[in-house]
Amino acid sequence: MDVKSFIKAARLRTLPLSVSGIIVGSFLGNRDEFMMSTADMYVPIPVHSSILWLCILTTIGFQVLSNFANDYGDGIKGSDKNRTGEARMVSSGAITPKQMKMAMIITTIITLLIALLLIYVAFGSENFGYSILFFFLGIASIAAAIKYTVGNSAYGYSGFGDVFVFLFFGLLSVVGSYFLYTKTINFEIFLPAISIGLLSTAVLNLNNLRDREEDKKNNKNTLVVKLGGEKAKKYHYFLILGALVTAIIYAYLNFKSEYQFLFLIAFIPLIINIRTVAKNKIPSELDSELKKVALSTFLFAILFGIGNTFF
Repeated sequence: MDVKSFIKAARLRTLPLSVSGIIVGSFLGNRDEFMMSTADMYVPIPVHSSILWLCILTTIGFQVLSNFANDYGDGIKGSDKNRTGEARMVSSGAITPKQMKMAMIITTIITLLIALLLIYVAFGSENFGYSILFFFLGIASIAAAIKYTVGNSAYGYSGFGDVFVFLFFGLLSVVGSYFLYTKTINFEIFLPAISIGLLSTAVLNLNNLRDREEDKKNNKNTLVVKLGGEKAKKYHYFLILGALVTAIIYAYLNFKSEYQFLFLIAFIPLIINIRTVAKNKIPSELDSELKKVALSTFLFAILFGIGNTFF
């Protein structure tokens, strides 16, 4: 068994994007929890919080599981035979379907154990109802990660992948991690959650724009295949600009210092990306844009978190 092949299948470059929502939710949750207990206006960054690191490890587990399942599902269906970009391990023969299924099982078990520890650290034994809720959210996340491309009813093949990414990488990631700190829901938290969800969906949309022709041949009916290239580009503009608008609204509603608009720096490469997508004629050339949007989203999360922590 080649460890390097499994590392490639884990797609490490996707991990910064996957934890972006955790960073935003943890910064804001830690801030609001801190402000509930003290009048001190200096809020420490939650780098020493066990909740933050357990959230990150849990999310990385879900992302790796999703990547393994995607590699397995597309591999056995033949969708990756002529793909652009990084080679997939099952379709290339570097990992057998049986080996990948075992890797998925092991990843699921490890991730569930970390998630259970996270739930205990956040809620202890006195918030049993919350613990049960988050346990089932964890189960739902695992099921969603696997069903993206695995099985006859895989929703990634019917255009619902965008919904999954928006809900799990945006709303659940930000609002869920925020709740782990505060045990409450501030409805304004949905604004940055929407921003992260839209930017994460933009990365998926770029991926599907790049692979549109091959996906169409393999009956992988992503939203891009359904919309067509030009409409999918307009959808991409909406995703990035929508993320910008919701982030600005949150910062405006909670304005306490000029640092709260620090995140605008991250939108410079994102606006440039819109221009690049608009001019694109060769889909394969969008491959390099994936990393740019993913890392810009990660940068946005850090700048947004810092800017809304220091008053």
